[in-house]
Amino acid sequence: MRNALIDELTTLAVTDPSVVLIVNDVGFSVIEPFQRQFPQRFINAGVAEANMIGVAAGLALTGHRVFVYAIAPFTTYRCMEQIRLDLCRTKLPVTLVGLGGGFTYGQLGTTHHPTEDVAMLRALPGMRVLAPCDALETRALVPYLGAGEGPIYLRLEKAGQSDVHTTLPAVGPGCSVRVREGTDVTLVSYGTMVQVSLAAAERLEGRGVSAGVVSAVSLKPLDPALLVELRMRPVVTVEEHSTIGGLGSALAEAAADAGVPAPRLRLGVADAYAEVAGDQAYLRSLSGLTAEGIETRVVAALGRGA
Repeated sequence: MRNALIDELTTLAVTDPSVVLIVNDVGFSVIEPFQRQFPQRFINAGVAEANMIGVAAGLALTGHRVFVYAIAPFTTYRCMEQIRLDLCRTKLPVTLVGLGGGFTYGQLGTTHHPTEDVAMLRALPGMRVLAPCDALETRALVPYLGAGEGPIYLRLEKAGQSDVHTTLPAVGPGCSVRVREGTDVTLVSYGTMVQVSLAAAERLEGRGVSAGVVSAVSLKPLDPALLVELRMRPVVTVEEHSTIGGLGSALAEAAADAGVPAPRLRLGVADAYAEVAGDQAYLRSLSGLTAEGIETRVVAALGRGA
């Protein structure tokens, strides 16, 4: 996803001289193609994230199409006041790229586990929150970045994920995409938990449960089609994020407002910090965010027995 984004931004910058990329002393081995081709439009703000957001706001006010690229906790937690006032209050179309969603950087401990970022960002007026599951969804979102009114938070994971799609999907703000059909239950997820949900759906099929999978992509605004899904069959949300304030909460809130059934089950990270450091797979296993863990919880929620 990271490489796909930088590739698309480098291509975009050829025809759009307003494109600017700002980093906080990270991204090297990924951002060099842009840096080499457009050195005058590349800024390393250093380890000064609050200032980085101020610089991004100033450039946006002068007509630039600004992309801020950093590890998610440092794009968000460290500079929430600047995001709230410099970007959201002024409705500036700056794109905040948050790398390493969830437990991607698991070995580095709590400082690098952004498991509340979606909750924090989607609460800000005017902020749009997008979370692609693969390189193709990432590429498909680029035309929307820096466009429209207000900022966008783009939540990415590291390189090396398998692609779910074979062609560019029709995704964007307010649009989800179905990646597997199913009639008994629908798993709605984002990021590479989509790949895990697909593996869980395969296991559920072996248990006689037909599970569909939807890549939510747009966490704010939500796709209205998800409310239609809630009317048709049980929905389970799956996310590498706190169960408070993420996709599950957003869909439950939308369901309450629309008077439709709430999600049957909301799977995610418990309301606690990880007590240990470990790789992403290990920390996911502790939260039950594995194909096996999802299968077990869904079967129980549907009352299908052992």
